[in-house]
Amino acid sequence: MDEKKFQELIKKVEAMKSSGTVDLSMEEDLSIAVMNLISLEEHFFMTGEKTGKESYFDTLGEIREVRKALLARMIPKHEGETWCVSKHLLATTMRLIEVGTKLQGDGEKEKAKETFDYAWKLYSIFWGLRLNLIELPDAKEMAEEEQALRQAQGKPWTLKDIMEKMVDCCDE
Repeated sequence: MDEKKFQELIKKVEAMKSSGTVDLSMEEDLSIAVMNLISLEEHFFMTGEKTGKESYFDTLGEIREVRKALLARMIPKHEGETWCVSKHLLATTMRLIEVGTKLQGDGEKEKAKETFDYAWKLYSIFWGLRLNLIELPDAKEMAEEEQALRQAQGKPWTLKDIMEKMVDCCDE
């Protein structure tokens, strides 16, 4: 997403916040909760595999059901892959925040800032989809722009790469 489109999206979100049409404070909290539930699913999977204990997979399933219910409060109607895209945008945002935090702790402030900026852009795309400010084709176009930018910078992965990997994971 180029800076101009990103700033336009932010302005639209801020306008909706101030108009009171959506309780974004509560929904922001809910989106962070969903991010953490996705992270918990990952951790229970890893722990189950590392320990060989089936009970971790049972707990993973319970957490997944809660995550699905809460995400449905935010994305009640979805077309195509917007549900799955939303889930992955939140998951990627959470992971990038964690990576940025680790980089920050290691004293790599420039890399941390860049990572936080990517997290913010992806989180903004989530909100653009959530608030119907952009449509999935717009997000795909943004992903292509992001890919071109990252390739020019020699970066290892892109939003487009992530979105392409989501094709087979959209059946909740």
